[in-house]
Amino acid sequence: MNATRSDPAGLPARLGYPAHARLLILNCDDLGSSHAANLACLEAVETGIATSATLMVPCPWAKEAAELFRDRDVGVHLTLTSEYPGYRWRALTGAASLHDSDGCFPRTSEAVWAKADLADVARECRAQVDQALAWGLDVTHLDSHMGTLQLDPRFFEIYLDLAQAYRLPLRMSGPRAEGHLGFPARPAAEARGLLFPDDFIFRWKDATAEMIRRHIPRMAPGVLEMIVHPVRDSPELRAYDREAAQVRVDDLACATSPDLAAFLAGQGVHRISYRPLRDLQRGGEAPERRDRGAWGSRGP
Repeated sequence: MNATRSDPAGLPARLGYPAHARLLILNCDDLGSSHAANLACLEAVETGIATSATLMVPCPWAKEAAELFRDRDVGVHLTLTSEYPGYRWRALTGAASLHDSDGCFPRTSEAVWAKADLADVARECRAQVDQALAWGLDVTHLDSHMGTLQLDPRFFEIYLDLAQAYRLPLRMSGPRAEGHLGFPARPAAEARGLLFPDDFIFRWKDATAEMIRRHIPRMAPGVLEMIVHPVRDSPELRAYDREAAQVRVDDLACATSPDLAAFLAGQGVHRISYRPLRDLQRGGEAPERRDRGAWGSRGP
């Protein structure tokens, strides 16, 4: 994992850590997607190893999530897809180009890219961030559900525009994935003065606990983001996500595992949220150092 910043000190030093420090953001994706997801994400950040979450604002359970996470580190999981066959949600703005024949967001990113009007996309994404702010959330960062805003260069420009307008750091594909995108995403974000982790590691349906144990020992100095999709096992989960329910249940076990917490401590990894990156991006100097985000406990 190599830092891409023009600043030779690298992100750890800029954030107030030793230059050789290894910092881990473990983000709970899909907050707000269901009541069971909300409870699981809350458990993961309150008693587990997760450090932040990102909210799917258009989802039916998003308002409950905003109440539960009002004083916690939460970003916006910009949402333009609604992937489940029988459990759907719509655009806040109601734009026709963002909906499929069911009147909901399309189920795939490809369908969004094929139909969505870019001006409608920009308005919808702004509406999602504005709604999160109106609910009282101190938004810490942006990322993109199913990578829709990250993987197509037209949509990626909107992603950068939003991060710049709201002065927020953002999730980026890792350096190893950059070559597969077909456009220079990380240099474009850096040129705008936006902050983002040095690396991002995730593979859908791979066991997150195994990925953590495999990648952390060879993690280089810098900031790494990894993600979990925790959901409590329940009839609600089994009804809407028949395909990947067990993945989400396993991610809750991963995020609340005392063994993994001990493993990270033994590896000398500091757990942080996106808030220090946001504060640095907005203030231009190292913020007060806070391990494990905004929950008051210290990281390893």
